[in-house]
Amino acid sequence: MALGARGRRPPPPPLLLLLLWVTGQAAPVAGLGSDPELQIERRFVPDECPRTVRSGDFVRYHYVGTFPDGHKFDSSYDRDSTFNVFVGKGQLIAGMDQALVGMCVNERRFVKIPPKLAYGSEGVSGVIPPDSVLHFDVLLMDIWNSEDQVQVHTYFTPPSCPRTIQVSDFVRYHYNGTFLDGTLFDSSHNRMKTYDTYVGIGWLIPGMDKGLLGMCVGEKRLITIPPFLAYGEDGDGKDIPGQASLVFDVALLDLHNPKDGISVENKVVPENCERRSQSGDFLRYHYNGTLLDGTLFDSSYSRNRTFDTYIGQGYVIPGLDEGLLGVCIGEKRRIVVPPHLGYGEDGRGKIPGSAVLVFDIHVIDFHNPSDSISVTSHYRPPDCSVLSKKGDYLKYHYNASLLDGTLLDSTWNLGKTYNIVLGSGQVVLGMDMGLREMCVGEKRTVIIPPHLGYGEAGVDGEVPGSAVLVFDIELLELVAGLPEGYMFIWNDEVSSNLFEEIDKDGNGEVLLEEFSEYIHAQVASGRGKLAPGFDAEMIVKNMFTNQDRNADGKVTAEEFKLKDQEAKHDEL
Repeated sequence: MALGARGRRPPPPPLLLLLLWVTGQAAPVAGLGSDPELQIERRFVPDECPRTVRSGDFVRYHYVGTFPDGHKFDSSYDRDSTFNVFVGKGQLIAGMDQALVGMCVNERRFVKIPPKLAYGSEGVSGVIPPDSVLHFDVLLMDIWNSEDQVQVHTYFTPPSCPRTIQVSDFVRYHYNGTFLDGTLFDSSHNRMKTYDTYVGIGWLIPGMDKGLLGMCVGEKRLITIPPFLAYGEDGDGKDIPGQASLVFDVALLDLHNPKDGISVENKVVPENCERRSQSGDFLRYHYNGTLLDGTLFDSSYSRNRTFDTYIGQGYVIPGLDEGLLGVCIGEKRRIVVPPHLGYGEDGRGKIPGSAVLVFDIHVIDFHNPSDSISVTSHYRPPDCSVLSKKGDYLKYHYNASLLDGTLLDSTWNLGKTYNIVLGSGQVVLGMDMGLREMCVGEKRTVIIPPHLGYGEAGVDGEVPGSAVLVFDIELLELVAGLPEGYMFIWNDEVSSNLFEEIDKDGNGEVLLEEFSEYIHAQVASGRGKLAPGFDAEMIVKNMFTNQDRNADGKVTAEEFKLKDQEAKHDEL
């Protein structure tokens, strides 16, 4: 139900005068003491009785009126409406005025009223004979007084209460609404949807506006509201009768103000923070997303995969775009996002409309698309004159990890070096760059952004997508490569009768076996050199294929040429 509704119900049917003083005599003053002829039997008394009827209170009660022989002359139940009246103000027969005093809500009394405290010797024509003793079975439903105020009873207070409801705040809460006798008239729980509203600006009944102030998220309280601060004499026209006191059992789930910005709480900040995130950076982070009451709505941990995104460019909700600025790698922070910087009034998926969101973030790494590699040399030997270059054959050890320290791979653990030809595409571009101008014995750390590493895809099961990589490297061996474009070179002068030297049988044709035997002999003697790090047999075969210009499986003197005699080849 809309607690702020001001619906009006039709006026109740005229009250039966059977309980009223209608004889024209002055009404007796009740509450000054009980007449000894008035008999009261308390048939049921509730365990809890925080308040009893006093003279001047307004009450709502049900009753059945009978004569001593059991004949019923009146009943509020037949009208499906309580009898509503002030006590002690002459609006009731004297016996009832006295009998109601001291009653608790939900108490049931059986009252025998003598004629002198009822309708006396006159009775009520056609209804109550003269000198009638009247019996009333009374059940009290409600008590209030015109001096009452809103009553608040907090029965659960959360351990932490950083903020309480103030005027103009927007809140989300669950409630059960009951009358004083415990009868439920409405519940947000039954609708499985919170009640969402501003406080203190007239969107709610006055008593609720007041009763919610000062509440913490997670707090539970009972708010008891007299009718003149609720729906008054007319009720709401549906579920709430006129003059009804209301009790709301409220659990506050959410609280914010339209003027709120995000709030950031740093949980863990690494001691060494060489760089903080900026707009345009690409972040990888884990998070738990909860509502203010702690309800989990999403978690990257449950997917076992980081959330990867650019920040400051509208790829995430505005509150996170702002809250992720200025973080360090390895930092943990809590970002609280009001709904106007989150998913707004409509919400999304498991996120209800107008919900404040709490993100517990752990930053795994970040980079910028403009980043290049970062190289830090930790040790260089005294003699560091020979530096690695493109084409060199390198043997090195490494540990590969993510920026958060997660180890991905290690040649030390495998017990063997990693061997490559620099500049040949055998490693990712960032590693190729990071191994250049390095000398044997040097130790360095190379940090590689993903666009120079394994990119958005990563390596399935090994390297996450868009991951920054850290390589701790020690270069153990360097074999100088050949000039660019060469796979074989001569270390001595080339014989002017080279073809004849290769063609040992002198038949004018060189087969692959003859060619291979000759090249390997030159390498073994030191007269020639093959490019290091490649399959020697494959190089020789390629050299032979390039010379075998008509592809007939043999090379003739006419086909045979040295490298400087043709446009471009990798052989002689």
